[in-house]
Amino acid sequence: MTSLEVSEKTEDSGPGGYAAARLLLLHEKERSGPPRRAALARLTDDWLSGLFTAAGPPRGVALVAVGGYGRAELSPRSDLDLLLLHDGSADKAAIAALADRIWYPVWDLGLALDHSVRTPAEARATAAEDLKVHLGLLDARPLAGDHGLVAALRTTILADWRNQAPQRLPELDALCRDRAERMGELQFLLEPDLKEARGGLRDAQVLRAVAASWLADAPREGLDAARRRLLDVRDALHLTTGRATDRLALQEQDAVAAELGLLDADTLLREVYEAARTISYATDVTWREVNRVLKARSTRPRLRALLTGRAGSGRAGAGKPPVERTPLAEGVVEMDGEVVLARTARPERDPVLPLRAAAAAAQSALPISLHALRHLAATAKPLPVPWPAEAREELVTLLGAGEATVPVWEALEAEGLITRLLPDWERVRCRPQRNPVHTWTVDRHLVETAVRASSLTRRVGRPDLLLVAALLHDIGKGWPGDHSVAGETIARDLATRIGFDRADVGIVATAVRHHLLLVETATRRDLDDPATVRSVAAAVGTVGTLELLHALTEADALATGPAAWSSWRASLVSDLVKRVAGVLAGQTPPDPEAAAPSAEQERLAVEALRTGEPVLALHTSRAGEEPAAEHADPEEPEPVGVELVIALPDQPGVLPAVAGVLALHRLTVRAADLRAIELPTELGAGSVLVLDWRVAAEYGSLPQAHRLRADLVRALDGSLDIPARLAEREAAYPRRRGLTAPPPRVTVAAADSRLATVIEVRAQDAPGLLHRIGRALEGAAVRVRSAHVSTLGANAVDTLYVTRPDGSLLPDEEAIDLARTLESALR
Repeated sequence: MTSLEVSEKTEDSGPGGYAAARLLLLHEKERSGPPRRAALARLTDDWLSGLFTAAGPPRGVALVAVGGYGRAELSPRSDLDLLLLHDGSADKAAIAALADRIWYPVWDLGLALDHSVRTPAEARATAAEDLKVHLGLLDARPLAGDHGLVAALRTTILADWRNQAPQRLPELDALCRDRAERMGELQFLLEPDLKEARGGLRDAQVLRAVAASWLADAPREGLDAARRRLLDVRDALHLTTGRATDRLALQEQDAVAAELGLLDADTLLREVYEAARTISYATDVTWREVNRVLKARSTRPRLRALLTGRAGSGRAGAGKPPVERTPLAEGVVEMDGEVVLARTARPERDPVLPLRAAAAAAQSALPISLHALRHLAATAKPLPVPWPAEAREELVTLLGAGEATVPVWEALEAEGLITRLLPDWERVRCRPQRNPVHTWTVDRHLVETAVRASSLTRRVGRPDLLLVAALLHDIGKGWPGDHSVAGETIARDLATRIGFDRADVGIVATAVRHHLLLVETATRRDLDDPATVRSVAAAVGTVGTLELLHALTEADALATGPAAWSSWRASLVSDLVKRVAGVLAGQTPPDPEAAAPSAEQERLAVEALRTGEPVLALHTSRAGEEPAAEHADPEEPEPVGVELVIALPDQPGVLPAVAGVLALHRLTVRAADLRAIELPTELGAGSVLVLDWRVAAEYGSLPQAHRLRADLVRALDGSLDIPARLAEREAAYPRRRGLTAPPPRVTVAAADSRLATVIEVRAQDAPGLLHRIGRALEGAAVRVRSAHVSTLGANAVDTLYVTRPDGSLLPDEEAIDLARTLESALR
């Protein structure tokens, strides 16, 4: 059906005809995007115009579309923003009756309506009081009635906007900043609000308003296409959900991608992020220009008065004072708060100039002017490969500038200069990261890691290699397979391109290949096992590479998000680094089998053997310190966890019982070490199991030790049904609609340990996960030597060191069968 036929059907059939025609239009597959939005606006115009005319309006009245409807950008579930404008000459009752005859048919169809009835004077007064109303009226469009009345209002509203711009634009800027603080940045959110998040449709509307003020204009390249893409995604979201929503929820993304004909949800998010990044960059540039112009306007009268006072009766204010240009680097100067090119700069002859300008801008914490960036993008001579030393040094200088690096890098990227310098960057640009632990897209995460690494450069002998490795450590994401393996190859190519020699290229490649080695080993492996330490030492090779990896590990985790780094993780990594450094220096790792129990462990074991019941001790551990008393001074270093030591006579079911009790008391397990102590005759003669746990409270304060002990006694004698209690708790927190966790995976890890067989469990984190693992292990008749728990977001990685009951390693077939048994139990 053509739009003309749809319109005729609407006129013939009234509201029912409009509803049918609207439904047909929204499901036309061959018409989508801007044509469909425009057609829907025309269809709605015709229907509302018919309602207005049929109501017999008096003279001096008009029906006006404002806001998004005024721009003829109707999405399937958009609100209808309508203003009934009248000149005040008609009877108020007649105007009210007219409004009812328009509003009620809209409500009867279930359409959302934002409506008002005003005279031009009232509309102008409301706009003066409410900035959002003023913005909506800038897009006023007549639908029916007195078009002259609407034209006069538009002229007045626009004149007010331009006259009041010096006062209203700072107010608008503050509103935008507050909204961005509340809603986040669209280009980084896994479930973004397409309208209200920074870089969304609301900001695109704001840029139109700023342009209408004649005070500043946004960079136009790509802006309309970005806005259209976000509108297309919102259309598809409305159609697939049947709801008036702007939030692109995870469970809706596959359907929205299919509606738009895209490959998958990741492709959808990447397009959304690219559009948002274009709008965000235009927003940054525009507000910077607005603030520059307003500052110049406020400064000029004071400067003129100052010059007049000095000149006496001479020619006051004749000519403008010269603009100061401060040199920053060769071919680069600062002018009016921005970095610009010097008059003598020759980009076509100076291939290092873009990097030199960027480094100077970042080191000075100044933005690069839009004109300078575009001039560089259009005329700069390409860098030779490999880069000259100066170019490499300027890149390192840029990366080492800290937080000021980010806006400069984003500006270079917006103008296409980054992918010209580093072609492999395109693969990670705007690439989403589905793991909720990550705050940023892949490319922004790489820049943030370099920012974090810049504060750690005093800890390494080669700060330049640290910064470049930080920038490249995840460059392999987006390629098939392990991103660390793919990244090693890409990093080797890029480091060679940047101009490092063969030895330095090897260090950068090693750092990228093993950038997860330290944190994964520290949190998932037994550091007392000499094989663990030796394997890390073999991978790292030198003390210099070890210190670089240590700093990179911390920078990477801090740039990932708050869940990726903690004092506990930092302490484990530092402990591992210390042990590996010893091996690299020629020391032999101590044999854990020869280690005697501590005095406390022996004391607790004697007490447990004497009473025949569990004995507990609770300590708070702090960064860089040995375990201290539980009630510590709040001014002391940050706690890294709580050490819980439990001793009890050796018996079946200990691991699942303890793990279950800890889960019931909302204690998160980070690590567990289990050892059997044979007490000599003089101490009682018997076998006691000592469990050393590292735990942390999920929230609130720690439970009291006597309550833990009481529940543990009940769990061991069977009077406390832990599985039932955990099931009740899980039922009280139903899973989020539409989210299905991937199945658990259990493998036998190749750890080369001579102490135990290493089993790795990857599963969805849930209360009592370690309890369920322990029950399955009890059924398999194996002994747990130690357990190491790592939780990132909703994902848990638990590593178990297990042996046969006699302490020997499991044969390969038994280990594989155990992994299958565990996986089946966890499903």
